[in-house]
Amino acid sequence: MAILERRWFGRKMPQGRVVAMEDEVGIQARTLGPGLHFLIPFLYTAQKHPFVEIKDGEVGMVESIDGIPIPPGRIFAQVVEGHNAFQDGELFLKNGGQKGPQIQILPPGKYRINPFQFQVTTASAVFIDKGRVGVVTAMDGDNIPAGRLLGQSVKGHSNFENGQGFLEKGGQKGPQIDILQPGTYRINTNLFRVEIHEATVVPASKIGLVTALDGAALPESEYIAKAVAGHDDYQDAQKFLVAGGQRGPQLDVLRPGTYYVNPLMFKVEPDDVAVVERGQVAVVISNVGEEPTEEMKRRLTASQTGEVADADEARERYVVPKGYRGIQEEVAGPGRYYLNKRAFIPYIIDTTNITIDWDNSAETRFDPLKVISKDGFPIDVSVKVVVRVRPDQAPYMVAKVGSIENLILHVIHPMIDSSFRNQASSTSAMNFLQNRQEEQTRAEDRARLSLEKYHVECVSVLICQINLPQELMETQTKRIIAEQQKEMFAMQQEAEAARISTEKTRATADQQGELVKAEIGVKVADQQKQRTIVLAQGDAEGVRLRGEGEAKKIEAIGQATAEAYRKQNAALGQQAITAIEVIKKIAEGNIRVTPDILVSGEKGGLLDVLIAQMVKKGTPTMTVAEPPAKVVTEQAVS
Repeated sequence: MAILERRWFGRKMPQGRVVAMEDEVGIQARTLGPGLHFLIPFLYTAQKHPFVEIKDGEVGMVESIDGIPIPPGRIFAQVVEGHNAFQDGELFLKNGGQKGPQIQILPPGKYRINPFQFQVTTASAVFIDKGRVGVVTAMDGDNIPAGRLLGQSVKGHSNFENGQGFLEKGGQKGPQIDILQPGTYRINTNLFRVEIHEATVVPASKIGLVTALDGAALPESEYIAKAVAGHDDYQDAQKFLVAGGQRGPQLDVLRPGTYYVNPLMFKVEPDDVAVVERGQVAVVISNVGEEPTEEMKRRLTASQTGEVADADEARERYVVPKGYRGIQEEVAGPGRYYLNKRAFIPYIIDTTNITIDWDNSAETRFDPLKVISKDGFPIDVSVKVVVRVRPDQAPYMVAKVGSIENLILHVIHPMIDSSFRNQASSTSAMNFLQNRQEEQTRAEDRARLSLEKYHVECVSVLICQINLPQELMETQTKRIIAEQQKEMFAMQQEAEAARISTEKTRATADQQGELVKAEIGVKVADQQKQRTIVLAQGDAEGVRLRGEGEAKKIEAIGQATAEAYRKQNAALGQQAITAIEVIKKIAEGNIRVTPDILVSGEKGGLLDVLIAQMVKKGTPTMTVAEPPAKVVTEQAVS
């Protein structure tokens, strides 16, 4: 391009002007672009200059060397139209262009701009990477109202790329409430200064506690600002203010994640999530909500303690329902909670058995209890106390003593120490040792009754060890040894008597086999005797019955025979009947007609008779040949 200078024959430039119009003498506002131009040689001179080039990723910021002055109170010149991105200097001046920094910027490209009228500087475009935010401060605009920290949000500035729109809509000078999220922006960095900040990242197992640095003032009685809706987790600060958001600690928290929050508007502090383990509950003290009235405090205290409390006691001793400020009657069970610990203070209370020891172990908190017996002996007592706080009673325990630590230090320890001192002072040292179970039961009953007032359950009180003075133990040991020796001698005497009885019993036991055999023999003989008697009685009865039967049989036969004889006699006569009977008897063999044995008179004699008798009975005999008898004697030998 060419820059022209008119040297002759023209009007003089007005005072304060730097470049001339077409009919004025001086360096011309207009320029000549590439091409063939016809000029009067002595009237104009031309100088070649390169185009103004704005590269990719850059913007061109323009400052006008000529024009009307900027109004007071403004830093940047007002935007005028029609100058074709500052390439037509004459129209810029004719349309009222102002001298000084310009609001409009030049995007990437080549421009035919008169360097004698406009000074162009390049700057990188604003690039905001992922996970970051751009915080903007305006160098020009209206003043921020008193009491506000940030300029109000205005519409139409297209993420601060339209500076004129920002100013025309009432944009305010200073830190802006609007921010730039990740991206690339063509912003006039002379008008808007951009600072890159890390986005707010809330890691896992954490929460973000938010404090608003601008907004309505908190009431004097409040510590936490009231919650407002619609601000998209504090990422739209303008909506937060429009909804009536208050400056100070906020009730709503940020959960794990990444948030594009204006760090000039909100301060975010990480905090741990509230973790309630198994066997625990969290008693919550609320710093927000309605304030209970004095009458409500008295009523709650009376319903929870059964006592009528005055105003001072009621202020400290009450548990409130949800929605009221104070100790909440509803506890939080095991779990993870995104709890704002500024608004809600959790007290973790163990609901499992809590063991407190008084002994010489290095791990325990308290030394053994030192008490004095009634007879003046010092006694060291090792004690174990087991207590438990029921979940539904945990808020009342906190209202009464504040915490488990306070319960142990200021309630249980003094109570157990006093209880055992009182018990020991009412009995002798040896009785205290010997009545250990009874003393333990008494201490447990006292502890249970006392801890009920603090809403704590006493599970057990155990006496682990009782240490008496050494000299008392030695005396007691000698006495016990003497008593045991006396008992031992008596037991030895009893043992000897028992041994004698044992020997006698052993001797009896040694003959037990023979005694058993004899006893069994007696029993067997007695049984055999009884058997013989029974058999004899059976035989006698059998003989009697057979005799009776035979008699009856004979009687019947006789009667029948007599009747037959009578009838035969009537039919045949007496003599014929007699002959018939004789013949029957001979036939039956009952009457012998010939002798059974015939003995000769020559030899034999008694020997022949014996042989004949043996033959009759069926006894086998040897056959002896005898000579024929000469004389036969008739003799019947039976």
